[in-house]
Formats: sequence, C-alpha cells, structure tokens
Amino acid sequence: MPNSPWRRRAEKLALLIPRERIHPAAAGWADRSPAGERWAVAFSGGADSLCLLLLAWAAWPGRRQFLVGMHFDHRLRGAASTADARFCRAVCRGLGIRFAAGCWTNPPSRPSEAAARSARFGFFGRAMERRGIRALLLGHQQDDIAETMIMRLARGSGTAGLAAPRPVQAAPGGSVHVRPLLGIKRSEITAALRAAGAPWREDATNSGDRFFRNRVRSRVLPAWLRASGRDALAGVALSRELLEEDDAALEAWVARLRALAPSGALSLDRLKGVPRAVARRALHRWLLAQPGATTLSRRGFEVLLDAVLRGAQARHSLGAKGFAVIRGKWLRYVEID
Repeated sequence: MPNSPWRRRAEKLALLIPRERIHPAAAGWADRSPAGERWAVAFSGGADSLCLLLLAWAAWPGRRQFLVGMHFDHRLRGAASTADARFCRAVCRGLGIRFAAGCWTNPPSRPSEAAARSARFGFFGRAMERRGIRALLLGHQQDDIAETMIMRLARGSGTAGLAAPRPVQAAPGGSVHVRPLLGIKRSEITAALRAAGAPWREDATNSGDRFFRNRVRSRVLPAWLRASGRDALAGVALSRELLEEDDAALEAWVARLRALAPSGALSLDRLKGVPRAVARRALHRWLLAQPGATTLSRRGFEVLLDAVLRGAQARHSLGAKGFAVIRGKWLRYVEID
C-alpha cells in the first residue's frame, strides 16, 4: 500500500523525531544487526509503542520486510481490548508489515501487574521462537526510566536494578530486548504523533491507581518533577546511564576474579580484600549456579555474605534439598542425603 496514510504518518514522524534521537546504544545495535534478521516490535496500540513501530519502519527502510508487530490482548477491558487489536492489525497492514496477535486465554479477574507482564512476555517469547526471531523492540521512554527507578528505590535495588530499563539487554534464551526511545520524553512522543496526524489507543486502566506504577505515574512523578525545578527526567536518564556503567564495571571485576570454580564451589581466597559489592555479586553468581538451591531471603543472603567475607566455617540452609557449607577456603553446596 504505497499511498497508505500510515506510511505517510511514519515518514512525517521521522522528520519530527529524527534518527539521531534514537538511543545511541540501540541505534548501534540496529546498525550491527545482521542483514535479513527479523525484529519483533511489541505493539499495544498506545502512543509509545505506535511511535516505536512507525520510527522502526521509517528509520531502517531496509528492515521493513523483516518487521513483525506483536500484540497481546489481556482480555481485561472487553470491547476496548478487541478494538485495540483491530487498530494494531490495521496499522501493520497499512505499513505492509507482518502482524502477530495473542490473547490471555484464562485471565484472572484481578491480575497483578507482574502476572499481566508475565503473560504478555510469555506470548512474545513463544511467538518469536516459532518465527525464529531473536530481537524484541520495546517502547519504553524517558518517563519510564523515572517511574522504574522510583519503584525500585522503594524496594531497595542495587545498580543492576536501578540501571533498568536498559537500551540493549540480553534476555533468556539468547534473545535481546532493545529500547530505542529511552532518550525521548512521553510528552515529546505524543506531541510528535499529533503533529504527524497519527492517532493512538488509550488504555483506561492506566489512569487508575490500583497498580504501583500507575500511582507513581499519576501522583509521585508529577509532584517530583514540579519540585525539582529542572529537567529531572533527563537527570534520571543520565543517572541510569551512569548506573549501567558502574554495574558493568562491577560485573567485569567479578569475572576477572574467577572465584567460581568449574566444580561449582566458590573460592574464598579469591574474594579476600575485595569490596563487599564485588563479593556480593560473586555470591549471587554462586547461588545461581546451584540448581537445587532456593532463593534466599534478603536477611539470609546478608548472613551468608558476612560468613563468606569472614571466611568462617558455616552451614546455612538453602531450602529443602541442601545447604551452603563453608569449609576451609571454599563455599560449596551440599545436598541433603
């Protein structure tokens, strides 16, 4: 459809939000992506995902035949959800790209935000695997960075958590999540879409206050932005970048220590004298390498970390199947006979 209104809107939007506004890490990833690699675009029909889809189509014309718009219907808003799916299908048809849709077959009456996200990404993963797609493009933008950071501060996150959402992030199964819009504010996106004549869908549940993110978005973030007296969204985006750099440095330090032996034991000698933050990450890696271990409580983890740093002999329960045992210069996982 060479004269499709959606193609004209995409071209106009690309003039309003030029390729230079795409996050450099995401743009670099896209430019290095192998020719012919297919990209999935998470497409709810909202302003952010619509902007992403239109810019992906316009900024990388050589990729157009390899784009797949993916829409998941949570089936929580009746006719409005059905209309969202029809809208998304029509946009993809207008752009001349493939469209894949899925729905929550048995949604709970009052699902949690985590459950809804899990169902959505479960569909994306299955649909991508069937089509041999590795990359999923997501429409997170600068406001999302601030909302996520506020939410994670409330639960006590470290650099890894506070560096989210990342522009390019490895995901389970060898896939990758890419967020090209992290340098753009939500207000800029909606203004550009209006100027391009591109309508989008509004999810009425986003204006409610049931979910923590919605409360942060409607109450906390506006008050914080007013109180700051500056471009706080850009400031938070910069903080996220710096936190990602710090997180990568700590990860590299842990990797160079080579404290985790092929046997699965953790060498306490190699952790002597390192900062607590480095030892913490080494212990996290060790726990993840123990298939029978259950997740430790926050306090339980700190107790075990203290024992590791002291090098004192210790025995800590890791669930019904085994123990973390410090003996001599090693931390090992010992299964219950």
